[in-house]
Amino acid sequence: MPAPRALRPFAHREYRVLIAALAVSIFGSGMWAVAMVYQVIHLGGGPLELSLVAAAAGVGLVAFVLAGGIAADRLPQRLLIIAVEGTNLAVIAAVTGLSFMGWLQLWHLAAGAFVLGVGAAFFFPAYSAILPRILPPEDLLAANGMEGTMRPILQQAAGPALAGIIVAELSPSHAVAGVALCHVTAFIVLNFLGQHALEAPGHDGQPTPERAKTSVFHDLGEGVRYTVRTPWLLWTLLWACISVLFLIGPIEVLLPFVVEDQLGGDSKMFGFLLAIMGVGGAVASLATASFPLPRRYLTLMMVAWGAGALPLAAVGFMDSFWAVAIVLFVFGATGGVGMVIWGTLLQRRVPPHLLGRISSLDFFVSLALMPVSMALAGPAAEVVPIWVIFLVAGVVCPVMSVVALIAAKMPEDELAHPLDRGRAVVTHQDARDASLHE
Repeated sequence: MPAPRALRPFAHREYRVLIAALAVSIFGSGMWAVAMVYQVIHLGGGPLELSLVAAAAGVGLVAFVLAGGIAADRLPQRLLIIAVEGTNLAVIAAVTGLSFMGWLQLWHLAAGAFVLGVGAAFFFPAYSAILPRILPPEDLLAANGMEGTMRPILQQAAGPALAGIIVAELSPSHAVAGVALCHVTAFIVLNFLGQHALEAPGHDGQPTPERAKTSVFHDLGEGVRYTVRTPWLLWTLLWACISVLFLIGPIEVLLPFVVEDQLGGDSKMFGFLLAIMGVGGAVASLATASFPLPRRYLTLMMVAWGAGALPLAAVGFMDSFWAVAIVLFVFGATGGVGMVIWGTLLQRRVPPHLLGRISSLDFFVSLALMPVSMALAGPAAEVVPIWVIFLVAGVVCPVMSVVALIAAKMPEDELAHPLDRGRAVVTHQDARDASLHE
C-alpha cells in the first residue's frame, strides 16, 4: 500500500535527518518567542523596549538575507546550515548564562536577537535550495506541507505553550535554558547529514566554473532582474512587504498587551493563543499537502492570505479569550495554506540555479519592513488606541491581495503555467524566460 502523499518525503534519508533537526530547532524558536518577551518584561521593559529587541532580530535578517541567498548558491549548503545552528546555540547559551548569573541586560537581548536574525538570513535560503536536490518534484508540495504543519505546531503552539508554563512556574531564565537545549540537539542531528547529497551548487561543494567567474553583484543583479520581470513573483513580494508592515508589529509586540489589558490574561494565556494560531496553520498545511497542487494555485494563495487577515480588524474590540482564539486560528490556517503553495511554487517555477537568490529576495522584500513594523508598534500604541492599529492591519491586507491578483494577472498566469504536468515542463519555460530577461 503506497504511503499517504503527505508522508512520501520521509522515504529519503537526508530529508529525515534535515526535518528532524528543523523540528527541534523551530520548537526552540517557539520557546524563545515567549521567553524573550517575558525576559524583557522581567528586566523592567515595556512595549517600547520589547519593540527594540524584536526589531533587532528583523534588522539582522533583512540586512544579511541577500548575502544568505548568494551564499546558498555558491557555498556548501550543508555547512551553512550547521554553522547557523552552531551560532544559534552559542548565542542562546550566552543569554542563558548571563540570565542565571543576574548579569543580563536589555542590550544583551537585543544583540542576541540581532545575531539570531543574521543566522536566519543564511539558513532559510539554503534550506529552500536544498529540498529540490534531495526530493523529486512530486514530493516538494508534501515536504513544504510537512514543514508548514510542524512549524505552527512546534514554533507557534507547543514551544510557546511550554515556555509560557516554564515562565509562570519557574522564570524566564529557565525558559531560555530550554531553548539552549533545543539548539544543542538540533546541532548534533545536523551533523548526520550526508555531505554527498547536500553540497551546492555543483553537488561537490564547489561553485560551478560559470558561477566562480561571476561577481557577487552580478549574481545579485541576476536574481533581481528575474524577480522584477516575473509579475506573479514581484507582486506577491510587494503584497508580502506591505502586509508585514501592518501585521508583524501588532501580532509580535502588541498582542501580549491585548492579552493583559483586554483579556486579563498572563503568559500562559498568551502562549496558548499563539498555540491556537499554530494549530490552525498546522491543520491547513497538512490538508494542503495531502492533495495535489490546485489548478488555481495563485488565486487560492492570494485569497487565503487576504481573507485570513480580515478578522484581525476586530481583535482590538474583543474581550473574550475564545473570540480572539477563533480569529488567530483562522489567521493561522489561511496563512498555512498560502505558505505551502508559495514554497512549492518557488521550487517548481524558479530556475534551479536562481533558487537560493530568489529565496533570499523573497525574505528580503517580504521582511524589509519587519523591523520597521516592530519598532513602530510600541510607539504607535502610545499615540493611538491598540484597536485602531489592528483595524487598519485587518483592512489593508485584504485590499492589497486583490490589487496583487489584478496587477500581476495571476488568474491568466496560472492557466498559462499549469504545474500538474511536472517540474520539468515549467522549469524549462521559466528558464527560457529568465535567459530572455538577460
